[in-house]
Amino acid sequence: MGLFSKPEMPLLLTKPCLKVLAFTLTLLLPVMSLVAQTSTPSPSISLPGSQSPFTGSEPEGKATSEVLQLSFQEAIDRGLRNNLGLLLSGDQTIMARGERWKELSNLLPNVSARVQENAQTQSLAALGFEKLFPLLGLKGAVPPVTPAFNYFDARASFSQSVLDFRDLEKERAASESLKSAQYSYKDARELVVLAVGNSYLLAIATAARIETTDAQVNNAQALYNKAIDQQKAGLSPAIDTLRSQVELQTRQQQLIAARNDFAKQKLSLARVIGLAPGQEFLLTEKAPYQALTPLPIEVYLERAYASRSDFQAAQAQVRAAELSHRAAAAGRYPTLDVNANYGDIGVTPAHSNGTWQVDGGLNIPIFAGGKVHSDILEADAQLKQARSQLGDLRGRIDYEVRAALLDLSSAAEQVEVARSSVELAEEAFTQSRDRFAAGVTDNLEVVQAQESVASAHESYIQSLYAHNLAKVELAYSIGDAEQGVKRYLKGEH
Repeated sequence: MGLFSKPEMPLLLTKPCLKVLAFTLTLLLPVMSLVAQTSTPSPSISLPGSQSPFTGSEPEGKATSEVLQLSFQEAIDRGLRNNLGLLLSGDQTIMARGERWKELSNLLPNVSARVQENAQTQSLAALGFEKLFPLLGLKGAVPPVTPAFNYFDARASFSQSVLDFRDLEKERAASESLKSAQYSYKDARELVVLAVGNSYLLAIATAARIETTDAQVNNAQALYNKAIDQQKAGLSPAIDTLRSQVELQTRQQQLIAARNDFAKQKLSLARVIGLAPGQEFLLTEKAPYQALTPLPIEVYLERAYASRSDFQAAQAQVRAAELSHRAAAAGRYPTLDVNANYGDIGVTPAHSNGTWQVDGGLNIPIFAGGKVHSDILEADAQLKQARSQLGDLRGRIDYEVRAALLDLSSAAEQVEVARSSVELAEEAFTQSRDRFAAGVTDNLEVVQAQESVASAHESYIQSLYAHNLAKVELAYSIGDAEQGVKRYLKGEH
């Protein structure tokens, strides 16, 4: 049994109580609607990391007094120049190139030159000549230090690793790591397009929300003015005026919040694309809608596995790990080195002779204290990790492609339903407003109709944003974001 249904404590709702309750619910209706709308989270994409570098940038230039006209393509181009995530990825590519040259240097010849002039004395006592001379039957005092003498030597040296399987495999692994870094850089460009596209679409969705909310404020203002006039004429009670005033203030609060959200979203967009702090700009594009007929899922998956840069980077990383494993095992193999030098040596440059030397050596490892075994274990673990990550990425690509297609289909249907809902809600609002003006009903019906219009417009804006974002995500999921986003937004494949 309910709280208010106990036989011993019946609830008596008198007519005045019912009027107070209805009046309270009428005043709270717009506020409850505002809370419901503002508590709904906006759709967003997840970028790598809690504070992803792809949400930041290195600002380009200085702010000017000119108001920048920013199109969707211009925003993407600026992001591809200034986005922090892309700049960091470029630095990682340079580091990988340096690592590859470091490993290559072990296979290339090393040539050096040295010129030296030496002047010195030598301690015969320290060399033991004081005891050696008497043993040889030589008499006389042995000088403790020899007279000063000098010599000159100019020489070029050459060294070359003729056969070293370990260094050879390490250089190949470094080359594959470089390829992986280059593919990662391409994937970073795709992520920049995804980040910029999401931020730009959020901004124009917020701008559209300002337009619809501003129109609702005007309608609420007209309704409030009408209620005042009718109250003064004695045609409507004061509750209609109060209800209209609450509705007007509710819409004004929504407009203030929407303008603040738009200003903050523009700041976020400026951060992503690297605009100078304080640079004023206008968005030149509205929320577009073009239906896109999806291709079969197999076509998209084939494109994704062939074009996704992160998938190619993971494949290159597996090959690098395999070569590193072979390099670790090659630590047991013999190595062959050649060294040579040629130079001119003598007391002075004018009194010198040319000399040369060539030697080669075969180094056969017998026991290295378990170092090779430890290198193999580490390389084997890294190889398993790389293969596991590649398998996970393959599954994630399949998921992202399918999820993007599901979102695209769902959002397209939502756009159509929301568009129809806007038309029906506006028609209902017009009829209820006319009924109120004719005195057929009070303005509670008009307020409820206006709430329906606001809700329908919000649903339409959200569905339109979701539809366009689904196109951007589909382009990214198949590795075609940088080139294909503009086509997809136009409804082209």
